[in-house]
Amino acid sequence: MFVVVVTAYVKEERVKDFVEAVLDNARNTRDEPGNLRFDVLREEGESTRFMLYEAYRTKEDFAAHQQTAHYLRWKTAVADWMAEPRTSVKAQSVFFGNGE
Repeated sequence: MFVVVVTAYVKEERVKDFVEAVLDNARNTRDEPGNLRFDVLREEGESTRFMLYEAYRTKEDFAAHQQTAHYLRWKTAVADWMAEPRTSVKAQSVFFGNGE
């Protein structure tokens, strides 16, 4: 399994817009056959910091996700809303779900 954790710091005045756009992306991503999980997290005490936890069956499934209309729509929409560039960590899962 291939996991991506994205951290985004959003301009305060664009937080509401970001939430709407990221939820559209998340909901559509969950319908992709290679997606296992897409969680959107907001840091407690830091209302402009978000984390996206994405799990895909394979690295190729993640690459396919990055070509979808909903991802490209999200990427374009949020580009100017970032207070600083997004960062991501890519990893292979060691323990996921019920551990199987």
